[in-house]
Amino acid sequence: MSWRPQYRSSKFRNVYGKVASREHCFDGIPITKNVHDNHFCAVNARFLAIVTESAGGGSFLVIPLEQTGRIEPNYPKVCGHQGNVLDIKWNPFIENIIASCSEDTSVRIWEIPEGGLKRNMTEAVLELYGHSRRVGLVEWHPTTNNILFSAGYDYKVLIWNLDIGEPVKMIDCHTDVILCMSFNTDGSLLATSCKDKKLRVVEPRSGRVLQEASCKNHRVNRVVFLGSTKRLLTTGVSRWNTRQIALWDQEDLSMPLIEEEIDGLSGLLFPFYDADTHMLYLAGKGDGNIRYYEIGSEKPYLSYLMEFRSPAPQKGLGVMPKHGLDVSACEVFRFYKLVTLKGLIEPISMIVPRRSETYQEDIYPMTPGTEPALTPDEWLSGVNRDPILMSLKEGYKKTSKIVFKAPVREKKSVVVNGIDLLENVPPRTENEVGQRGPGMGHGRGQWLAWGGHFLGAVWKGTTLRVSACTPKLRYPGTAFPCDLKHPAPYLPQSN
Repeated sequence: MSWRPQYRSSKFRNVYGKVASREHCFDGIPITKNVHDNHFCAVNARFLAIVTESAGGGSFLVIPLEQTGRIEPNYPKVCGHQGNVLDIKWNPFIENIIASCSEDTSVRIWEIPEGGLKRNMTEAVLELYGHSRRVGLVEWHPTTNNILFSAGYDYKVLIWNLDIGEPVKMIDCHTDVILCMSFNTDGSLLATSCKDKKLRVVEPRSGRVLQEASCKNHRVNRVVFLGSTKRLLTTGVSRWNTRQIALWDQEDLSMPLIEEEIDGLSGLLFPFYDADTHMLYLAGKGDGNIRYYEIGSEKPYLSYLMEFRSPAPQKGLGVMPKHGLDVSACEVFRFYKLVTLKGLIEPISMIVPRRSETYQEDIYPMTPGTEPALTPDEWLSGVNRDPILMSLKEGYKKTSKIVFKAPVREKKSVVVNGIDLLENVPPRTENEVGQRGPGMGHGRGQWLAWGGHFLGAVWKGTTLRVSACTPKLRYPGTAFPCDLKHPAPYLPQSN
């Protein structure tokens, strides 16, 4: 009997990437040059947010999706942070609420007005202080309204209840900087990758580590839950410094199910998973290509489909939620690609070629919608619930009736699990040791601290303004003279 190649039928084997025309791109944007390994971009059905380069503090743009073309240099920004913005994420249930985190140790919640910004926004509706080092990651809970997770360089993950504006839980099982966080479908499990070369699956409410893998041969950078398949996918580097992906069983992390080398490039691999089509997208930082695979339930688990190629390197990628896609064009995924050298945001649509113009139910199953399944109190009490699903038929859009109400609270010390987070400062990380503040040593200004707390910054002047939000200071809002040639201000002696 003659040998025949194995043929595998798939409705997604001909998916292709289509780049938007120049008039439908966003041009003239000063994309940040920060080297932090994040996307610096967040998208929902109404707005596009991009972290931008700024002279002092941190800022990001929020642009309505219909406002394509060239963006004016003086376009209004969200610019309330005192340090570089490291991550931004839209609330999945309230489309005008966005969370940001920064090097100034704060997490802030912003409410974008209808129609976008008309002037610079400096006042956040909620400022969250609990980390003692810069905050690198924020993630919204996938099924619960007003629950936000933040990961800082103090090795802690804080769970914030935005109804009260306070941290309600703390996960402190990590021994180094947290690189990535990912939730399963109902938000009952949290997977994290860490600089200590360990992959963890954590029960977020108790902080208990359910599974842990020491990745010696596969150094993990990014992790993503593969929907409800009870599997994880990680991207990282092999012992030969080649880029690699690995598939894991979430209930047994002793050994990966499969490992596959991708190439010998050095850029970080960002994984994106579409639970509706079971497609996995791999995009390399600094690359111009996007590979995509189909995930199966049986071996070989990963089936390579095709590759989108582009000569322009990407700094990061934003992803449009499912309810914002164009179903009439059979669009199953949409990226917003950041091209730093051109100051350009380029939409890339992943399209399933179909001749029929009718609604294709086989590629658009019921998908998580914009209604939360749980309240914060229900989730914190131990309830788990799958997301509320919606149909995309006929471009179905349903505006959420939920309105964000910021709690009124006084500034005070942040105590979680009996520990004052702002008093117990861990040792500095390798990245922070020897790191200079903006302008330090050049006469322009310097970061100033007292007793381990960030107080403020001096910019081309000789006065220190103590931040009123800094806890347990005797002189909030008081100005002190200081000498720019010395590393700390002259503070009056307390009695």
